[in-house]
Amino acid sequence: MSLLLPMKKEEFLSSSKDLLNQSPDLVQKVFNHEGRLIIVQFIHYQVNKDQLEDEILEVITKSTSPWTNDEFMNKIPMASTKQENKMDSIIEQMIHGSVCIYLEGEKEATLFALPQQEHRSLNQAETESLVFGPQVSFTESLMTNLNVIRWRLDTPDLVTEKLIVGERIKSEIRIVYLKSLANTENVDTMRQRISDLQVSEVEDTSVLGQLIEDSSSTVFPQLIFTELPDRFCNAISKGRVGVMVDKSPTMLIGPMNLFSFFESTEDLYMRWNMGSFIRLLRFISMALSIILTPMYVAALTFHYEIIPSTLLVSLGQSRSTVPFPPVLEALLLEILIELLREAGARLPTKVGQTMGIVGGIVLGQAAVEAGFTSNILIIIIALSALASFTAPSYLMGTAIRIIRFPMILLAGAWGIIGIVFALSFLVIHLLKQKSLGRPYLSPIYPLQWSDFNESIFRVPFQKNAKRSKALMTKDESRYSESKATERNDVDRL
Repeated sequence: MSLLLPMKKEEFLSSSKDLLNQSPDLVQKVFNHEGRLIIVQFIHYQVNKDQLEDEILEVITKSTSPWTNDEFMNKIPMASTKQENKMDSIIEQMIHGSVCIYLEGEKEATLFALPQQEHRSLNQAETESLVFGPQVSFTESLMTNLNVIRWRLDTPDLVTEKLIVGERIKSEIRIVYLKSLANTENVDTMRQRISDLQVSEVEDTSVLGQLIEDSSSTVFPQLIFTELPDRFCNAISKGRVGVMVDKSPTMLIGPMNLFSFFESTEDLYMRWNMGSFIRLLRFISMALSIILTPMYVAALTFHYEIIPSTLLVSLGQSRSTVPFPPVLEALLLEILIELLREAGARLPTKVGQTMGIVGGIVLGQAAVEAGFTSNILIIIIALSALASFTAPSYLMGTAIRIIRFPMILLAGAWGIIGIVFALSFLVIHLLKQKSLGRPYLSPIYPLQWSDFNESIFRVPFQKNAKRSKALMTKDESRYSESKATERNDVDRL
């Protein structure tokens, strides 16, 4: 049971120390003002010292009239001010950067929020790069991120709901959406899944996403994580729901479909035909990344007849000294590529880039000369790796690379039949997936022809007057009737 005010000076000071486990960072100052004790306490590194001295301590020391709680509220006019009578609530507010002022004998203490927030400034995104468009990324400060979003979506229609999650370590979470646009069911689903969490703490947005996603057994991501404000705001303006977690530079967006992970806001900044070409190129790259290596294994293991005769001769010469079957040869090279990628990602940027390039060239050349693999497989593995890197989403690119391993094993066991079986299983698996309860393969299943220009390719903005039906937004039209009429008239002219 929480301790309640009022308390004597000694009891208040000792209770505060006990609740903070005798922390040496707790600062407690006692002032005798007109015969009455005023206790000021705060956590040393959590408050803004300049504001504390100028706006609170100086006012207390220079005042000559007796103080009461109401006079504190009036004489120290600050926006974030509240009164508490429970000691655990007082300590919790102090942990978040509040200064506690207690008049001995009063039933409540006054708390002034003066947080000293340490965070990096707005910089260029590291994990998501754009050639065109804004280059700024989110930071670890929730207030800074909210400021950026409000700046980009400066409308009173923007809603930022506040939730507190975590039984031991509490985290502030914001649900962001446009009230007149976002589907109520999507918002309610997101809110309920977050509110129902019974966890000790939420370390990051990516952890929260794993806790609230529809299926934890699939390798495919069901929610998009981004550090780009323009991508986040673009999704909100389309009617999706966003989630922000304090102290995390990554934002969460849902519901999403499979094709959303191959979209980039850069597609919008290009002309529609260029954007469509690049988007379709990503889909083709995904397909090639999945089937190129398994097809090589299947062809060399069971189906020599599908290989052109001229290519078959060079293949035979290339593999004449290779002591391994094609399936083992392919697996060894795939693992080698993954080792190089992981090592390059973990090393410092300059060293990692050098190691990736030099390591790939040296090891590839050495493997061919030593007779461990063929030249053609080196080319196929490199093409598959490059194709997987075209996905704007890092998680989706990783999922594609993981899928290749069981497909290579099935191709080595049953040839093309194994590949067809794996692809059939993959399609069935994707058909069963959902994102916030919405179909994952939309607009292909259920079929929505009108949504193809939102997912598969792009059309000119003048032709894109309707919003996505899959999101079931409250307002289906992007333009008012008068604006749509004007656009049609312009097109006819």
